Amino acid sequence: MRNTWRRACAFAVAPLVMASAVACGGGSDDDAGGTTLRVIVNISPNLTEKYWNDLFSTYEKKHPGVKVKLELTGTISANAKLTQDLAAGDPPDVAQQISLSAENASLFADLSDQPWTADTPLVDQYAIDGKRYMVGVGQQIQSLVFYNKSAFAEAGLDATQIRTLDQFGAAMGKLKSAGYKPLQTSGQWVTGAQFSMMADAGVLTENPKWTAERNDGKVSFADSGYLPYFEHYKKWIDSGYADKSALGLTYADGQTAFLNGKSAMYIMGSYFVPAADAAKKSDDIGVFTMPTDGAHPSGQFGNISNPYVVVNKSRHKAEAIDFVKWLVTDPAAIKSQLAADGNLREGVSYPMSSLGTSVQQILEKAPSVLVKAGPSQPVAGFSDELNKQVQSLYTGASPKGAAEGLDKWWNSQS
Repeated sequence: MRNTWRRACAFAVAPLVMASAVACGGGSDDDAGGTTLRVIVNISPNLTEKYWNDLFSTYEKKHPGVKVKLELTGTISANAKLTQDLAAGDPPDVAQQISLSAENASLFADLSDQPWTADTPLVDQYAIDGKRYMVGVGQQIQSLVFYNKSAFAEAGLDATQIRTLDQFGAAMGKLKSAGYKPLQTSGQWVTGAQFSMMADAGVLTENPKWTAERNDGKVSFADSGYLPYFEHYKKWIDSGYADKSALGLTYADGQTAFLNGKSAMYIMGSYFVPAADAAKKSDDIGVFTMPTDGAHPSGQFGNISNPYVVVNKSRHKAEAIDFVKWLVTDPAAIKSQLAADGNLREGVSYPMSSLGTSVQQILEKAPSVLVKAGPSQPVAGFSDELNKQVQSLYTGASPKGAAEGLDKWWNSQS
């Protein structure tokens, strides 16, 4: 995630479906007597180009004759890169962070006959019509609030007592009075993602089938539990708790600002932990589960982490499947990917900082991990539209207008 928010926006379903009809073409990177697997991944502050090349090198050493080539995406997402390659008739072999849906599932290999898939995290939650196309390394949880311990001490706040959105707002008021920017956000995809991490925890805990019901036209954003979250968020903007100028920041800039102590709280997923560890700030940062207008603790909005698919038009499908199997079943490969991005997997442990341990404890206490997949997969492009509507609150839109805008857009897609 997708619904991996920081890695990729919603999948461009229509272009990919059309691209699936294009005949394979283009050149081959295969060396004489060997196989080259082309792999598309998303690059992030944690999962760098060097990280991927080092990981792939480990596989190559164990599998002579196979070379794994990292396909760089430049300024576009992995989804967009895959779309381009398929349209050009030059399919890669493996792709990571692809939003799977009934509309695009035929583009990828059905892995249901591979027995090893059964032991991979959340595999059946992401199945399409009972078939397994996507497998992952672990899972992320995202309904988390990271906080500056010093700021909380100066403001006289106890994180364990912040359970409702009203208490959350009151805490931001105290932090502002203490001289801190209460809530760190930024532009790009972050604004909508943070809203989703907050609102989905409450709404989907109350009704895990809400997204499926929205797909069926039974509920709406404007007349459901989502509206109060828009109202709270707008109030925070108007109170100066969320800085309007932050929309000009990149994801990396916002993360750095929080790590440098310029803000007091930061809504983000478990993948923030490695960044705090790398900055040697983990002991200075605490974390608590997202406050909501409903049950406490709520379920954790989350998703499969490091999800992989094998492209159906791969020229080396058998080798690609073997490579993906290694990525999600080899103990060393699993631990490497989990640790690199602060992800979790049942039955797998690795050395964690104090902050990572705190996140693990939140997961263990959470009543559920709320996943938007299968029948609960939102309409393609939803993450972009949500981001647009949340950012409109910063420029004068009303909470009701933003919610109605989401409904109007969603209805127009069907």
